[in-house]
This record gives sequence, structure tokens and C-alpha cells, in this order.
Amino acid sequence: MKAKATLKQIAKELNVSVSTVSKALNDSPEISEQTKIKIKEYAKLKNYKPNVIGLNLKNRKTKTIGVIIPNILNSFFAKVFSGIEKVADENGYNVIMCISNESLEKEAHTLEMLSNGTIDGFVLSISEEAQKQHEYNHFKEIISEGTPIVLFDRTTDELNCDKVIVDDFDSALDSTQYLIDSGCKNIALISTIDNLSIGKLRLEGYLQALKNNNLPINENIILRTDSSEGLNEKVEAIYANNTIDGVFALAEDESVAALKFGLKKGLRIPEELSIIGFADGILASRRLSPSLTTVSQHGVEIGEVAAQLLIDRLESKEEHLPYQTKVIKTKLKERESTRLN
Repeated sequence: MKAKATLKQIAKELNVSVSTVSKALNDSPEISEQTKIKIKEYAKLKNYKPNVIGLNLKNRKTKTIGVIIPNILNSFFAKVFSGIEKVADENGYNVIMCISNESLEKEAHTLEMLSNGTIDGFVLSISEEAQKQHEYNHFKEIISEGTPIVLFDRTTDELNCDKVIVDDFDSALDSTQYLIDSGCKNIALISTIDNLSIGKLRLEGYLQALKNNNLPINENIILRTDSSEGLNEKVEAIYANNTIDGVFALAEDESVAALKFGLKKGLRIPEELSIIGFADGILASRRLSPSLTTVSQHGVEIGEVAAQLLIDRLESKEEHLPYQTKVIKTKLKERESTRLN
């Protein structure tokens, strides 16, 4: 049995755009009769079968949004998804959620699979592997074909599309300043997301705060990795070999490790050691003792704003709607792991 061709394959073989193929197969008056005949004959030859949801890329309305998140176990992404689903439901859209598991290959495959008539647009956060390799061609291809994408949290300047971010640099700057104002002078930074855009921005904010207060940068208490592998041993070694009175942790795993090994070393929290984590899951707020002071990213709001941006673009009558970058302000939630300023 012959494999069925896709719109993209036909377009590539005939050296035309996917949109042209779609319009030709849909008898659009925008396409010449000669081009229509050529495309239809080739599609028949290649056993092309139209997607039941609809051929016309420009005017189709599946009323379905594709959501791709890197990690379902991360409470932040779960909150974002709930925000997306809420706004989608309010506007009569369905949602298909897929998980890249931080894999570039799986991310690209999911984009390819869903963009062939299944969904109207994507809301997604870039996989770790894609950011690590600076590989964004799979996104560029989808955008060039007319399928809109809204990026959230992990973004890149290489993609022209709508984006929803938090103020990572300012949040890190303010969090580190909070620790300094509470009397901390030897503030460790712990990051397992050094290869991600958000990790780089948070590092810059931390370093800027030290610079602003004329505090030396001590590389011995700055842990930067791109994996949680061996995290506990590395954090324990930092405590064993250095004097630390503050920790700024860039994600939840790092926050938990900082608290656990600080207590193991016998440091009183927050009297001798203050900790701020860039995470606000249930673990940080309810299940740890003492409870962690955290930077709340307002995940639900991020999801709501991202979904609304996509729906507004899908339903706009403007051909070239300007791209927007929405910045969601974070909030420091003070709990037991820091001293009140």
C-alpha cells in the first residue's frame, strides 16, 4: 500500500508553498487553473488524501489549540496549562496537550504531526535540548507556513512570534537584593538550568545585584549545571567547603537541596542561612519545613495571557498583526526560610 503524501511533501516536490498547495486543492480562485491542475494531478499520483478537518490553511478553523510543554511533572507547567485551558474553553476552543520531555526530536515530531490540519496554532515552551543546541528551524518552518506560535517562559530572539515571559532578570536581581538587605553577604547561587534562556537571565540578575552592592563574586559558591544529576552531592560540597549565609536557587530541585543540606549542616534557618527559590509549587509552600520563600511566576496567568494572544491572532482580520511580548511580573512570597526585612 502506498504511503499517503502530505501537503508539505507535495509543496516541496513542486517547489511551491504549502499554502499554494492547500488553496489549489481547495479550488481557490487565487490560484491559476494551470497550477491547480498540476498540483491536483501530482496529489492524486502521490495518493494524497485531504485531512478531514479542512484543507485551507489560511481560513481553516479547527477551533483547537496545540500545547507543547517540556515536563508534565513540573508544577509550573501544570499551572500554565490550566490557564491555557481556561481561556480556550471560554472562547470555544479545544486543547490538545503534548509533552516534549525536553527532547528536540519529539518536539519537532509533535509540531509536524499537529500542524498538518489538526490545530489552528500552538502555545509552547521550548525544550531543553532545542535551547541547548540553539536549534529552532522546526519552529521557523511552522511559522513560515502560516501556523501561529505563542512561546511562553523559555523563548528565543531567533523566532518572530508572540511571547509571554516573566521578568526573570529583575526577579533575580530583586531576590538577591532581598537577601543582601536581610544581612546576607555570602550568597550562593544554585542552577541546574544554565543552558536555558531563563537560567541565563536569572544568573545575570544575581550577578548584577552583587555588583550593585560591591560584593565579590565567589565562583566557589556558584553552582551552574544543565542537569540535576549529582545535584545533592554538589550542594553538600558547597556547604562543606564554604561559608554561606544565603542561597538563591533557580528552580525547585535546587531549592529543596539547598534547604535539606543547610539543615543537615546544622545551620539555623533563617537566622544563619536564608534561602529563596525560583519555584512556587506545593512542595515549597506546604511540604517543607521550614517553608520556602519563593518567587511566584504566576503560571496560571501566563497560560491565560498566552492563550488569549493566540486566539486574538487567530480571530483577527488583520493580515500582519504585530507580534507582542507580554511580561508577567513575579511576586516574592515570603515564608520561613528568610528573615523579614
